[in-house]
Amino acid sequence: MFNSLTERFEEIFKKLKGQGKLSEQNIKESMREVRRALLEADVNFKIVKNFIEEVSKKAVGTDVMKSLTPGHQVVKIVHEQLTNLMGTENFQINLPDNRLNKIMLVGLQGSGKTTTCAKISQHFKKKSFNPTMVACDIYRPAAIHQLHVLGKQLNTPVISEEKQKNVIKIAKKAVKEVEQSDTNLLVFDTAGRLHIDEKMMKELRELKKLLNPDYILFVADAMTGQDAVNMAKEFNDQLEFNGVILTKMDSDARGGAALSIKAVTGKPIVYVGTGEKISDLEEFHPDRMANRILGMGDVLSLIEKAEAAIDAEEAEKLAKKLKEDQFTFTDFLSQLQQLQKMGSLDQLIGMIPGIDRKVLKGLKVDEKDLKHIEAIIYSMTPQEREKPAVINGSRRYRIAKGSGTSTQEVNRLLKQFEQMKKMMKKFDSSKFQKSGMFPF
Repeated sequence: MFNSLTERFEEIFKKLKGQGKLSEQNIKESMREVRRALLEADVNFKIVKNFIEEVSKKAVGTDVMKSLTPGHQVVKIVHEQLTNLMGTENFQINLPDNRLNKIMLVGLQGSGKTTTCAKISQHFKKKSFNPTMVACDIYRPAAIHQLHVLGKQLNTPVISEEKQKNVIKIAKKAVKEVEQSDTNLLVFDTAGRLHIDEKMMKELRELKKLLNPDYILFVADAMTGQDAVNMAKEFNDQLEFNGVILTKMDSDARGGAALSIKAVTGKPIVYVGTGEKISDLEEFHPDRMANRILGMGDVLSLIEKAEAAIDAEEAEKLAKKLKEDQFTFTDFLSQLQQLQKMGSLDQLIGMIPGIDRKVLKGLKVDEKDLKHIEAIIYSMTPQEREKPAVINGSRRYRIAKGSGTSTQEVNRLLKQFEQMKKMMKKFDSSKFQKSGMFPF
C-alpha cells in the first residue's frame, strides 16, 4: 500500500535532508513536489491545499530554520500533519460482551461488504465474542450463498431467508432467533448498489431505525480513490455512520482515499483490509500509517502480528535451540507455518524500517514457494528433520520425488537452512524473546 506515494516522498525528503541549511525557497520547492505527489495519489485537492499551507507555515518557523537537522524537522512536521489528516489516534470499537451487540455494514456493490462481514466476525471472535452473521443482501446474486460459505470457514452461524424479500423481517427474525443463544454480536451484511439511489437509502434508514445498531461502518474500496470518498460523504449525509473500513488497501499504491476520507466526512477509518484471507483485517492507526507512507516502517504492527500468531514461550525455546545449534527442520516448519498466519510476506517485509524500497520494488513473495518448502520437509523422515547431515544423494532423490519437487530444490533448501542458522547465531537471541518474534 502507498508504494507510489512513499517512493515520491523518499525522493523529495532525501534531497531536503542532504542540504545543510534550509531557506524559504528550497522549502517552497519541496512543498511543490509534495503537492504534486499528493495530487497524483488522488488526494482531494482542497485537502492538499490546506495540507501544504500548514506544513509550509510550520516548516519556515525559527525552530526549524535554525535547527542542526532542518531537513529531518520538516519530515517530522509532514509526519504530524499526515497523522492529523487521518485522525490523530485510532478509533476503538468498544462492545460489552454481556449483551447483544449489533454492527451494520453499508456501502456500494463491489466494495467487499460480504467478505468484510466475515473478517469483522473473525476479528471479534479472537476477542472472545460469539458472532452471528445476518444475510440482508437479498438483491445481489449469490450474496447469501457466499456468506454461508464464509460462515462455514469460520465455524460461525449465518442467519438468512432464501425466499424472504423483506429485509426488515429478516433482521427482526435474526434478533429474535439469537435472544436465547450465546450470540453476543450480530454482524449485518446489507445490500449495495452500483450507485446511491433513494430506495436503497430508505431501506438502510429503516434497518437502522429497527436495529439501533451499536456501530454502522461504511465499507469502501480504497482503489476507487476519490469516488470512495465522495460516496462516503453522500452516505454519511443521508445515513450517518460511525466509521469507515477501507478494503483492498494491499492493492492501492496511491492512497488517496485513506488520506482524504476523514477530512471530507469527519468520520475515522476504523479498519483496513490488507488481503483476501479472512485474517487480513487490521485496525487503523493514523500515526503508524504515516510511518508507512514516509518509508519509516511499522514495527508496532509487525510485533502485534507476531504476538498474535506466535507463542512467546515457544519462541523463547526456539531461540535457545538456535543459540545452542539444535534448531531442526521440525522447528523450522513450525515457525514457517506461524509466519504465514501473520499475513502476506511482502507486506511484512515492508513494515521493517530501513528497508531499501528500490530493492523491494516489484517484490512479490510467491506463497507457492512456501508450500514447496513444506512439502519437502514433510517428505523427510523424523531422523532427517532432526539431523539434516544424514541426507545423502539417494535420500535427496527420494525427498524430491515424495514432495513433487526437484533434487535442485531440495539441495537449495538444505543450503539455505544451514546459511540461515549461521547468520542468525550472530544475533542476540534475547531480542527475539523480548519481541515475541520468531528466531530467524
